[in-house]
Amino acid sequence: MTTAGSSIISALGAGSGVDFIKLAQDISAASFAAQRNSITARQTALEAQISAAGQLRGAITGLASALGDRIRSGDLAPRPELANPAVAKVTVPAGLTPRGNFALEVTQLAQGQTLVGRPYASRDALVGEGTLTLRFGTVSGASFTPDAARAAAAIAVSATDTLATLATKINQASGGAVQAYVAEGASGARLVMMGGEGAANGFVLEAAGAGGAAAPGDLSYLGWQPATNAGELQATARDALFRLDTVERTSPTNRVTGLPGGFTLNLTATNTGAPTTLSFASNTDAITSVMSDFVAALNNVVSQLADVAAPIGGELGNDPGARELRRALAGLAGRVVMPGAADGEPRTLGDLGLALNRDGSFRLDSPRLTRSLEASPDAVAAMFTTGVSGVFATMDRFARENSLVTDPGTLGGSLKRFEAQKAASDARLAKVAEQQDNLRERLTREFTASERRVAASQSTLAFLRQQVDIWSNSDR
Repeated sequence: MTTAGSSIISALGAGSGVDFIKLAQDISAASFAAQRNSITARQTALEAQISAAGQLRGAITGLASALGDRIRSGDLAPRPELANPAVAKVTVPAGLTPRGNFALEVTQLAQGQTLVGRPYASRDALVGEGTLTLRFGTVSGASFTPDAARAAAAIAVSATDTLATLATKINQASGGAVQAYVAEGASGARLVMMGGEGAANGFVLEAAGAGGAAAPGDLSYLGWQPATNAGELQATARDALFRLDTVERTSPTNRVTGLPGGFTLNLTATNTGAPTTLSFASNTDAITSVMSDFVAALNNVVSQLADVAAPIGGELGNDPGARELRRALAGLAGRVVMPGAADGEPRTLGDLGLALNRDGSFRLDSPRLTRSLEASPDAVAAMFTTGVSGVFATMDRFARENSLVTDPGTLGGSLKRFEAQKAASDARLAKVAEQQDNLRERLTREFTASERRVAASQSTLAFLRQQVDIWSNSDR
């Protein structure tokens, strides 16, 4: 390698034969080799510890998260059973556990208003200039009661607007409250307008045309009021009517919420005079399945912990966070899941069949889980919710307790300590590299100066030899 120093030495004609540039590099590297190797080895060990602690913490938090996802999906919710499934579809939001038996009688489905306008020659027929105003409210027979809380939608219609472009303007101006399109049939093109479900979503059309004649080509031809209905009204907006345990209820849509226990009904047909039975049963198969998966996931954590925390060769063999996690896992089966459980009802993970083996692994005690399901199915189902109590809340707390970076005795605290030590090692290695480079530069300067002095001495010696030779030749 050619450097400024080596170039100068060459220019001076140095003849020592020593590569002082490489010598400076070798000496500086050797001077700090022990420190550098020690720090590098420590960094490697810390990286392994950080990886092991991070993977272990990730396994615990991942288990809690997966359990929450499983519960939120609704797979564990009580299964609704409707004797007449044609009447409605029943759903149970995740985390809720409705109970009981109900009698359901649907006497009327909710629907929206459908208005079919008078015929035009085609969808491209001009509708006439003016203003078309949509007012919302309740249509009942020949009367209309406007909804004072809803603003009317005034639509400016130009002289070039057709039936098709007017439909587009209605959709935009109503903000989706009314869906309009043009239907073409044997009798011509007609403007079809459909409102949302519910009695309050009725509407009227007030048309102020420029010509004033109610004929095609003048906007007033499209106006509609229930008092002057001539067959345009095809369906009146109305609420759903149903009885739950003989109590009459209404809903503006066919999707009914706010029912006991939080279940939802999507009404699909009427069964007037013939109430059907709705009941809820615990999903015992799903609960057994999730407990089996839970035990398997815990054993994966136990196995991973055994590897990384082995006394000999384990990255976390003497780590307090790993020891605390092992202790916490050993007491997991006895953790209280439902602190408010009544006497005789399941309250711990052990009551759900979680059992600890002598080697620290877990197993599913199926007979114990079965006994809990048979004796207290409702109480078991209540343990699988996303509330402040339950299996998910317990595992979420377990994961957070062992991940706290503010507690030096947890896995999270160990991870924070390892990361701080790694940062300090990185800084120390950078400092050693700086010191090594400074030493190399100083040695290079000193060797370069020495080489210059050697070169000067060699030049003087050569001159003296030349003079001696001259003197010797003159004496002959």
